[in-house]
Amino acid sequence: MTVYFIGAGPGDPELITVKGQRLIRSCPVLLYAGSLVPEAVLAGHSAEQVVNTAELDLAQIVALLAEADGRGQDVARVHSGDPSLYGAIGEQIRHLRALGIPYEVVPGVTATAACAALLGCELTLPEVSQTLILTRYGHKSPMPEGEALGDLARHRATMAIHLGVSQLAKIVEELLPHYGAACPIAVIHRASWPDQEQVTGTLGDILPKVAARDFRRTALILVGEVLAAEGFADSSLYRAGHAHLYRPGKAQPPHG
Repeated sequence: MTVYFIGAGPGDPELITVKGQRLIRSCPVLLYAGSLVPEAVLAGHSAEQVVNTAELDLAQIVALLAEADGRGQDVARVHSGDPSLYGAIGEQIRHLRALGIPYEVVPGVTATAACAALLGCELTLPEVSQTLILTRYGHKSPMPEGEALGDLARHRATMAIHLGVSQLAKIVEELLPHYGAACPIAVIHRASWPDQEQVTGTLGDILPKVAARDFRRTALILVGEVLAAEGFADSSLYRAGHAHLYRPGKAQPPHG
C-alpha cells in the first residue's frame, strides 16, 4: 500500500491535478483536512472509509494510516494547496518512515499561485523582481534565526505571507522601512473559493481597507512592486532576434 499526500489546491475543486483527482477517486481510504478542503474535491470517490481529520490529533491520524497499512489499502491523504508548503506533512512522514509505511507526495496548486491568478499578475518580472519569498508571520511560534519578516524584507523581493492577516498592522510596520509606503500590497481572502474577496492598495493605505472587510483568517498577503508594475522590460524569451534552443538563429547585436 501507499499513503498519497495529495495537494487539493486552494479551494476551487477544479484546481487539482489529474493524478490527485484519480487517486482520490480510486483509493479505498480517504483522509482529508476538512477545515480547508471543500467536500466538492472528494466528488466521485469510491472509498469505503472517509475521515475528516480536522478534529483529530497527529497520533490518531497516524493510527488510521497504520491501520490501512495493516489491511494493505492505499490512502488518499488530502491536504489543501500544495502539501509541501505549510501542509503539516513532515511530522506524518516522520512517523511513516519509522513504521516502514510507503508514501508519495502529489503536488498541488498553491494559494500563492491562485492569488496571482486572481490578481491577473506575474510575480516575477524582468528588472522588477526575480525572487519570490514565501513565508509566514511568526506571532504564535518563533521564526528561525534570520527569517524574521524584517530580515526577509531587506531583499525587497516579491513576498507571499501566510497566516498573518490578523497581524496585518504589525506586518505593515515591519515592511514599511524596506518597501516604502507606496509599495503595492494585496490581501486575498479564500482565494478561488466561491466567496473569495480581495483588497488591494499600498502599504500606506491598506490597513483601513482590510479592516472594513473584517478578514480574520484564510487570507494571503502579497507585497511587491510586481503587483502594479507597468514599465518593465520584455523578457528575452520572446524577443525577436534572441536565439535559443527552440528558435535558433543569429542574435541581434545590442543597440548603442
